[in-house]
Amino acid sequence: MSKIQPLADRVLIKPAAAEEKTVGGIIIPDSAKEKPLRGEVLAVGNGTKDEEMVLKAGDQVLYGKYAGTELELDGEKYLIMRQSDVLAIVK
Repeated sequence: MSKIQPLADRVLIKPAAAEEKTVGGIIIPDSAKEKPLRGEVLAVGNGTKDEEMVLKAGDQVLYGKYAGTELELDGEKYLIMRQSDVLAIVK
């Protein structure tokens, strides 16, 4: 992801795909699917003088349901958020 470079304490995340769910044979449309709360860090900023960057590209992370700003580039959806909005690193 060389087209977007986060600044300061921000990170660029590729959300995990929403899981397909069926209820009694009915497929739930994309608009009703649960927003994924897991994703992969693609790029990180340099941090700030007050906050060192702990995350790095390739980390699998969990984040809050309403965290970050959604953006779309070349048909792909991404999130950009502050490192402090990330809840945990999944090992």
